[in-house]
Amino acid sequence: MPARFRQQRLLIVGCGDIGLRLARRVPGRVLALTSSPDRRPELRRRGIVPLVGNLDDPRSLARLAGLAQRVVHLAPPASDPGGGDGRDLRTRALLRALHRRSPPAGLVYASTSGVYGDCGGALVRETRPLAPATARARRRVDAERLVRRFGRIAGTRASLLRVPGIYAADRPGGTPRERLLRGTPVLRPEDDVYTNHIHADDLARALAAALWRGRPQRACHASDDSALRMGDYYDLAADLYGLPRPPRVSRELARQQLPPALLSFMGESRRLDNQRLKTELRVRLRHPTVASGLRG
Repeated sequence: MPARFRQQRLLIVGCGDIGLRLARRVPGRVLALTSSPDRRPELRRRGIVPLVGNLDDPRSLARLAGLAQRVVHLAPPASDPGGGDGRDLRTRALLRALHRRSPPAGLVYASTSGVYGDCGGALVRETRPLAPATARARRRVDAERLVRRFGRIAGTRASLLRVPGIYAADRPGGTPRERLLRGTPVLRPEDDVYTNHIHADDLARALAAALWRGRPQRACHASDDSALRMGDYYDLAADLYGLPRPPRVSRELARQQLPPALLSFMGESRRLDNQRLKTELRVRLRHPTVASGLRG
């Protein structure tokens, strides 16, 4: 990174697995907001300054004002915010706190590719109109709108990364192995959907690049080069792991056998174009395909 970034403070909001990977890749002082006091020793061991606060309690966020020049917002919206009106109350609370004094020069928000809804397998660019079909995706759209508005009002260079499925062998639940061992079915080819992926390390590198290369108020797909249907992804993983391929079922049968949360990921099909990731953020993927990442 340029020398001027090496002495700046970075605040990571939602410092789970991806936040920890990001912290290893950025110079300067890294701070992390955590709602769990028990995580403070772990964060300190990793060279991260822990700050105890809860996005669901706006009063606990007052100390964030003017604290860091760069912010990466990785925290998801609450799963059941009051009223179910599609608002992301956590992002609202965070941005109010950051705006109280000396807003950050840069802000990166990790959103989701679910903001597009079902695209029928079409190739999707960042300019496609948003059509969220689930409550969680509608809250992500609200968060994106808030972040962009904050960038314009506060003079902050706000960037959005729309993230698909994250995987990595060293990430909890980060590979299809457990699902394959359970024998969970996937859709038959004629009913199957396209799915998109990004290796956890490549996502951390994309976030770091967006901190100083992201264009103001602009979205970018943090996705690899794979163009696989979901069933083909699980077949590939099964072959790599030496496990049986999952059974294929019709969509009607899947509705009878699978929980709603899992079915929701089988109801949307799209292929993410990642040219902005490569040309604007200049990210060279270490794992350009899931075959490469799963082997690694």
